[in-house]
Amino acid sequence: MHKKTRQKIANLPPVTLNIHALSHEGRGIAYYGDLPEHNSAKAGKKVFVQLALKGEQVIAKVEGTYSKYEEAEVLEIVHSAPERTTAPCPHFGVCGGCSLQHMQVSAQVAHKQSVLAEQLSHFGGIAPLSWLPPLLNPLAAYRRKARLGVRYVHKKEKLLLGFRERKSGYLAELASCKVLDAQIGERLQSMAAMLERLQAREHIPQLEVAVGDDNVAIIIRHLVALTDTDVAIMRDYFAPLGWQWYLQPDGYGSVHRMDDPTAPMRLHYHLPDFGLKFAFSPLDFTQVNPAINAAMVRLACDLLALKPGERVLDLFCGLGNFSLPLATCVGPTGSVVAVEGSSDMVARGSENATLNQLHNVQFYAQDLNLDFSGQSWAAQKFDALLIDPPRSGAETVMRYLAKFGAARLVYVSCNPATLARDAGILAEQGYVLTQAGVMDMFTHTSHVESIALFVKK
Repeated sequence: MHKKTRQKIANLPPVTLNIHALSHEGRGIAYYGDLPEHNSAKAGKKVFVQLALKGEQVIAKVEGTYSKYEEAEVLEIVHSAPERTTAPCPHFGVCGGCSLQHMQVSAQVAHKQSVLAEQLSHFGGIAPLSWLPPLLNPLAAYRRKARLGVRYVHKKEKLLLGFRERKSGYLAELASCKVLDAQIGERLQSMAAMLERLQAREHIPQLEVAVGDDNVAIIIRHLVALTDTDVAIMRDYFAPLGWQWYLQPDGYGSVHRMDDPTAPMRLHYHLPDFGLKFAFSPLDFTQVNPAINAAMVRLACDLLALKPGERVLDLFCGLGNFSLPLATCVGPTGSVVAVEGSSDMVARGSENATLNQLHNVQFYAQDLNLDFSGQSWAAQKFDALLIDPPRSGAETVMRYLAKFGAARLVYVSCNPATLARDAGILAEQGYVLTQAGVMDMFTHTSHVESIALFVKK
């Protein structure tokens, strides 16, 4: 890690910069020395410029200087790139929830594909035989899960609800959020006003929101006991909306439902292509983007080209988001083994199999970062395999996969660097990367979600 020097950054004059490229996270990259007015002593030094695009010339203010690079903010666009567009959200640039709203969505997707290609080449030394068309996302109101910060500001005598500012740890003052599901994103102000009325307003650090196809759930974290008056204010707000609302006085184990205390903690989403309905707790991990999730599951099944009677292994299966569709593809004569580290998710997967009357899928709890070679399911053979690991990837699993004998393998990734590393291991085991592509799960952010098909030689 580079140490920040102790220059008086506030007194540095603005500098004109030519933007030559974009970093993985979408910052413009410039270099001192390509304009006559640059300090010659800095020639060749890299500058990361927030909110600048490739091909632009900008006037920027340096806000951080390190031994190897500097960080700067755009003050003025001298020459703009054709990909530049007007951000759809009035809070863009202040709120840290999105970083790429100044770039046309088609350019965002192209950038993400270039990041995936570069990482596959750099870490794995490979490239796909062909690129898949990107899976594209609705441009607004796509996000169904989020954690929102809450803070009462005495100086303003106002409660803030939303995401943190891009350049600080403070909460941004948001009137709305364009990427959150509109049921939430358009009610930020009214929810903040409701929370502001509470006696406990200074002791509520966050809300967690989850949206299903049929309802909305809000989990309110509170650090002190709530008065009857506070509970009544919340009840009066949520009741007309028909939302589920929960209180969380301590850890996740303390979460309890308030709108209907006897009802289960469940929301639902559907995958119509497969005729499936999924139940989930507001605390469960689910994909935040329902449209991309549906398209992603369809694509994964199509890539695996499953036939009736085949056996499939689904690793890091969660609540069965892929497992159950895979089970419908192989039919009653086929089978799916689904493995997940969380016993709660395994229970949810079994619950969803029962809900959908699927009897050809079995769920197992197993930490896949540990040795699992002694497990009964690990000694079996499979025709196809699907893996959807966390950001850290699945290096331990990769070194075992050849023993399963799967001819086809789909890898769903939320981190192109670990996908590339794992793809290199798969290549050593005789798997060829035939197809890969990006999925725009998080439009307007630099997050890269991707999918890849490997076929055994």
